[in-house]
Amino acid sequence: MAAAVLQHFDLTRLDLVVSRAPLAKEHVTHPLFEHQVEMLHRSVAPWAGLRAVVTERRLLVDVAEGYDLMVLGADKWHQIQELKWYDSTADRDRAMARLPELVVFPRQGSPSPPPDILMDDSLLPDGIDSVSSSRARAGETQLMTPEARSFAERSGAWIDVDRYDLWLAESGPDPAAD
Repeated sequence: MAAAVLQHFDLTRLDLVVSRAPLAKEHVTHPLFEHQVEMLHRSVAPWAGLRAVVTERRLLVDVAEGYDLMVLGADKWHQIQELKWYDSTADRDRAMARLPELVVFPRQGSPSPPPDILMDDSLLPDGIDSVSSSRARAGETQLMTPEARSFAERSGAWIDVDRYDLWLAESGPDPAAD
C-alpha cells in the first residue's frame, strides 16, 4: 500500500508517525514504547520512501503540522473531529482548517468520509479495511507485520502480557538486544 500511495501522490517520502503518548490509547501499556517503535522501524525498513517517526505531539491535527498530505483511516478521520479533543467548536474548526490535504482509507465499522478525500480502492490491498491493532493485540497475529509477529511470538509482546513481562525481566528493556 505504501508504494502505491507514494507513487499515486508523487511523494518521495511517507512517514508513519507514532506519538509517544497517543490520545485514547492510554490503556495500552504493553509492550514498552521502545519495543513498539523498534518493531515499527524494522517493519518499514524494507520499503523505500517509508520511515517511522516519533513525535511528542498527541492531537492528530498537531502531528500533521508541516506535512503536505495526511493519510489516515476513516475511524481516525471521525475521531479528529470529536469535540472532546478541543476546548470549543471554534477551536476544533480552527484546528481542522490547519490540516494538510487529507486522504482517508475506509475502515470496517466506520462511516465513509466524503468522496473527495476517500482513498481510491484500487490503491488498497484486499482486507486492509479490517486491520486493527486491537484485534492484533487480542491474538490475531496475522494482522501484524512479519517483524512484529516474530517479536510477539518470541516475547509475548502485544499478545500475552504475563509472558512479555517475564521475557522483559529476563531480557531487559533494550529492543535491539532481541
